Amino acid sequence: MPHIPNDQIHPDVRKIGILARKIAPSLDARFFQRANWFMNHAVKGRFPKDMQVDEHWTSRPDGTQLRIIVARSLRPKPNATGVLWLHGGGYAMEIPEMDLGYARKVQAVSNSVIVLPDYRLSVDFQYPAALDDAYLALRWMNDNHASLGINPNQFFVAGESAGGGLTAALTLYTRDKGEVPLAFQMPLYPMLDDRPTTSSVDNDEPIWNSWSNQNAWQMYLGDHYHTVDLEPYAAAARATDYSNLPPTYTFVGDIEPFYQETQTYIQNLREAGVPAHVDVYRGWFHAADKFAPRSRIAKTATASWQAAFKHATETYYNRTSK
Repeated sequence: MPHIPNDQIHPDVRKIGILARKIAPSLDARFFQRANWFMNHAVKGRFPKDMQVDEHWTSRPDGTQLRIIVARSLRPKPNATGVLWLHGGGYAMEIPEMDLGYARKVQAVSNSVIVLPDYRLSVDFQYPAALDDAYLALRWMNDNHASLGINPNQFFVAGESAGGGLTAALTLYTRDKGEVPLAFQMPLYPMLDDRPTTSSVDNDEPIWNSWSNQNAWQMYLGDHYHTVDLEPYAAAARATDYSNLPPTYTFVGDIEPFYQETQTYIQNLREAGVPAHVDVYRGWFHAADKFAPRSRIAKTATASWQAAFKHATETYYNRTSK
């Protein structure tokens, strides 16, 4: 994709997009490390008052602890949809607290319990650490569904950006493991492909351009970056078998690097017989809903994914019984 001029950015988010270009033209390991330091010191452990948010821990095979945040309604109802939500940040930064706003939006349209793992990041741990943590959190949610008030027949996985890519990778991994059935996935503007695509080459859009994307993939994959035989659990676009995956909803902007890989992913799911839908927003740069949540286009996108999520809670189940 050629240079993205400012007038190609949607008018609703153009000003903040121009500002983002000036402040952080591209992101690298130093930026990721500084961002993580700030989030861990200023955001971690600070929970909103309009939800019941608790911290839990579960042991990894090596004995270290995975921190898990659980967000529930202040007035929880039984038989809730269990949502494993995976935060974004290029696999390199952020913490689950950053996505509690999404948990709030999920709860606004459904009876759900949202489980957010503090998975290991590539600034310290390369693939498959993040995937291993995501799967551990999914199994933890399955093992503790009764105490969490979750319907064992309705497990969803969702996330945005790298969390969306991790969502897609996890559904492949979970399908192949055959231990925990999934009913639905929602990988929003997902980071799926470590290889160049028509929209990820020389793309200088705000927030997440081609150079930030390359830096993040190299950090996540290390020596496996761009290898021919990379397994699809590392980059879901590498999959060749899309059958028996859960129904899927996503959205993406038409100027962002992930545009083409998202379109291809949805097409592959459809060709495999999986119900899958993508909404495309003109002039939407990456993660515009996080950086300009009050803009009209962000409100439109949010309402659309909330409607798709609500429909999924009413329609899709892991097993035949409800």
